[in-house]
Amino acid sequence: MIKLHYYPSTAAMVPHIVLEELGVPYQRILVDRTQGAHKTPDYLTLNPNGLMPVLTDGDLVLYETAAICLHLCDTHADPALAPLLGTAERAHFYKWLMWLTNTLQATLIIYFYPERWVLPGNTAGAAEVKAQAEARIGGLLDQLDAELARHGGPWFAGAHYSALDPYVFTLCRWTRNFSSPAARTRPQLGPYLQRMLGRPAVQRVFAAEELAPPFV
Repeated sequence: MIKLHYYPSTAAMVPHIVLEELGVPYQRILVDRTQGAHKTPDYLTLNPNGLMPVLTDGDLVLYETAAICLHLCDTHADPALAPLLGTAERAHFYKWLMWLTNTLQATLIIYFYPERWVLPGNTAGAAEVKAQAEARIGGLLDQLDAELARHGGPWFAGAHYSALDPYVFTLCRWTRNFSSPAARTRPQLGPYLQRMLGRPAVQRVFAAEELAPPFV
């Protein structure tokens, strides 16, 4: 059976939603990072980076959120959560998936952990890094908003829901407490996030992870 190692409201929410959308049997395994479970020797054998998510599928052990999503799309064609191989739509799917993980998510990590980018004790430097990351994220959210406006479809790739949607949704959710305008305030992203909240799979994930409002 597929096993998803997760902690609530982390990047593990992305494959968590994908699994619920696919409707395949899987087991959730809570990795309680408040107790340091993600740094134990047993967990580090699964992911030496000490991060979540990790997905195991038989003998396969996989980390990196985008890689897990691609694996699930490639091994479960019904419902199709990625465009057909070899198409222009698939190429753009790859582009946005890589952008989400390498650009938006990476910048969000800088925002949430600015102390990692300065010398120990440099609180002023950390505050400056955080402010710069927040400003950068604002521009990236504008890119997401512009893409939704460009095609006018209900989902991020247009007319068809895909594995991009749980990723966009999860990262936008992380901005819900921003001092500058959060994702939900943008003209396209706001209604889009509400559509995502209305999906049964998303509702099941929020219930399973025992998350409380505000959701986005």
